[in-house]
Amino acid sequence: MPKGYWIGRVDVSDPEAYQAYVAANAAPIAAHGGRFLVRGGPVTALEGRTRARNVLLEFPSFEAALACYHSSGYQAAVALRQPVAVADLVVVEGADVPDAAPGAPAPGYWIMGIDVIDPEGYRAYAAAGGTAAYRPRFLVRGGRQEQVEGTGRARQVVLAFADVPEALACYNGPDYQHAVALRQGAAEVDLLLIPGYDGPQPG
Repeated sequence: MPKGYWIGRVDVSDPEAYQAYVAANAAPIAAHGGRFLVRGGPVTALEGRTRARNVLLEFPSFEAALACYHSSGYQAAVALRQPVAVADLVVVEGADVPDAAPGAPAPGYWIMGIDVIDPEGYRAYAAAGGTAAYRPRFLVRGGRQEQVEGTGRARQVVLAFADVPEALACYNGPDYQHAVALRQGAAEVDLLLIPGYDGPQPG
């Protein structure tokens, strides 16, 4: 069964008060099988817009990800966050891909939000690929999604690379830049490069 994901972008106005939300969200996230793949960390906006803090959580399924967000425990945490932060949060269905090997190092991620303007031009970009030499795993590639807070793009894509340098090299490489040239004018894109999280998990 494909995984489910939260993709969140947050601007925090009161970091000290925000910690109350962080403490409160651990139990509901753990109860629904969630784990952080990205939890803050330095973000490089390769294209488009972002917020200061970015998170990517993985759940056993899309349904589990939605259930966690709508649970009374998580909504109590949201009530603590809303006065001290502005967030965009989308729940998305993952691609049907095998899990990473246990103990694998925290990778680098591309997190993309996409609004397609010209479907034909975007298909040319998608056909061009440009990432195969770096063998990333598509964790999210379209699929069902629900914008539960704030605003976001119509399509989400998440790729996991071996590490941040590989992710950056792929983006700057001639193959992917050829694809980007095909995408110009066909889509509006936010593309973030973020390191993976390898710290403690909820629960």
